Amino acid sequence: MIHLDTHVLLWVCAGDIGRLPARAARRVQQSRPIVSPMVGLELQYLHEIGRVARPAYELLDRMRQRVGLVVSERPFPVVAARAWTLDWTRDPFDRLIAAAALVDDLPLITADQTLLANCAVAEWD
Repeated sequence: MIHLDTHVLLWVCAGDIGRLPARAARRVQQSRPIVSPMVGLELQYLHEIGRVARPAYELLDRMRQRVGLVVSERPFPVVAARAWTLDWTRDPFDRLIAAAALVDDLPLITADQTLLANCAVAEWD
């Protein structure tokens, strides 16, 4: 399994896997993807402000059907407690997405430079 950041999920959902480096694209294609519930919340927020056309539930359902996407079921208090230690960002989405990947001890595919520089499981190339 491999965690996907929100933008990576959107690219995969749109069939734009070519935006990922070759190694990251292979990892995404060869692993079952998982996302933090925070990805769903961020998708819905992006939909509400007009940056994403479809609501979160449609995108997540499409990805469940297409690639077997799983939403992490780790208890929120466990993920939140891990997020408390991530003082390198003030972005609550990034904190909880990174914390979920850290709690699951799985790679997080992201192009976000802050995550790549600070989150031990973040990968891009």
